[in-house]
Amino acid sequence: MVKFDEIANQMAPLSRSGSGAVGVIEMVGAVLLIVPAAAKRMPVLTPLAAAALALESLALAGLYARHSLELAATNPLVWSVAMGLLAAFVAYGRYALRPPA
Repeated sequence: MVKFDEIANQMAPLSRSGSGAVGVIEMVGAVLLIVPAAAKRMPVLTPLAAAALALESLALAGLYARHSLELAATNPLVWSVAMGLLAAFVAYGRYALRPPA
């Protein structure tokens, strides 16, 4: 069961408009990760979107690190670092290992 009050409390370091901006960045980044590579049009956008999402996730991790030092699986810091590293891996893999044609 999802506890929305707990999730809202974990997002306390961000303002309401900041949370909205993060949501928009993540939605645009998700679309740019999938669509250009799938459509084979402008595939260079995929590693750029992954790099932008990695930077955004690691910036959020830095923000969370200032407000929470508890390392638990429910801490958004842990998830932000994990997602940032995964996005960085995708960016590296799409740019260096398999460059866009």
